[in-house]
Amino acid sequence: MRGDRIPLWDNARFGCVVLVVMGHAIQRQTLDSDNALTLYLFIYAFHMPAFAIISGYFSKASPPNTRQLRRILTDFVLPYVIFETIWSLVQFLVEGRPVFNPTEPSWTLWFLLALAIFRLVLPYLVLLRWPLAWAVLLSVGVGYLANVNSTFSLSRAIGILPFFVLGWMLRQWNIVDRWRDLGAAIWGWRALAAGVFGAWLAVAALNVQTFRAFDLRFWFFYDDSYLGLGEPVWWAGLLRLGLIVLAVVLSAAFFALIPRRETFFSAFGLATMYVYLLHSFVLYPLRESGVLRDDHSSATWLLTMIFASTAIAIVLASPFVRRVFRPLVEPKPRWLFRVTDDLRGESRTDAVGARRETSPSRT
Repeated sequence: MRGDRIPLWDNARFGCVVLVVMGHAIQRQTLDSDNALTLYLFIYAFHMPAFAIISGYFSKASPPNTRQLRRILTDFVLPYVIFETIWSLVQFLVEGRPVFNPTEPSWTLWFLLALAIFRLVLPYLVLLRWPLAWAVLLSVGVGYLANVNSTFSLSRAIGILPFFVLGWMLRQWNIVDRWRDLGAAIWGWRALAAGVFGAWLAVAALNVQTFRAFDLRFWFFYDDSYLGLGEPVWWAGLLRLGLIVLAVVLSAAFFALIPRRETFFSAFGLATMYVYLLHSFVLYPLRESGVLRDDHSSATWLLTMIFASTAIAIVLASPFVRRVFRPLVEPKPRWLFRVTDDLRGESRTDAVGARRETSPSRT
């Protein structure tokens, strides 16, 4: 055990970010391969909701003090500006697109803005009775508003807000602590979780053509309005509600299958945001070159991209990569702030609380 780390959360963070890399890696293959689309739907049904649950679990609902407000800027806003600038430069050099528009997040950067919005909204939301119910109502209701779009990730942030609030509530209910203290009964729950995963995978595989025609994958983004998704009908909100329930069930299954003890990949959970922010630059040439289309969408190539995604995540979580890219991912701009005395000795965390709670490990 490394000091006072909690392996359960480190393992879960790394598992989530591997799924993020995998989903992005196979995205182009989904256009020509039903196998790739099945896996894509399996992953996208829950991987970002699970990420939001983890972040919510480690968030505070009390009114933010000066240090916490500053950290919203340094942990979310400033890395967003840095990487949005880099992406604009890359797109200009490679695609000839002279566009710098920080109001429209590039690729993966929407999640940084969403996390910043979550941290600001949570103290107000928990003042209300039934904050989770209100978050669900907002998520379902925003889909009916075509004028709420991806500008500053607002539509997507509201869309996945229930998962962030659920994560915060899990801590209030002490459910995770009870899970970590569970004895032999854990194997029954893990068998049930494996069954849930198997059932969803079977549903996705058996209905892949129907889901392709319906463009179900776009519903998992929680981004477009129901009008933008091509379903401006009254029952569209019920479908989103059903997908929220599905994401919660699958996230619970995911966490149930995560090892509670330290594993060989526990240390990689410390570098979640490095993998999240950097992997898109590794995948960009593959995605844009078209190499993953046609024959390269076969089952063999799909397996190749699955293993490659895991390898990419491991490399980007390495100490060397973290040391090189720390100024970009974890900037410490003390010069930027008027008052800096209380920043001394401040512990750094990634955007999903990678260096917070402490407790003995469980087997």
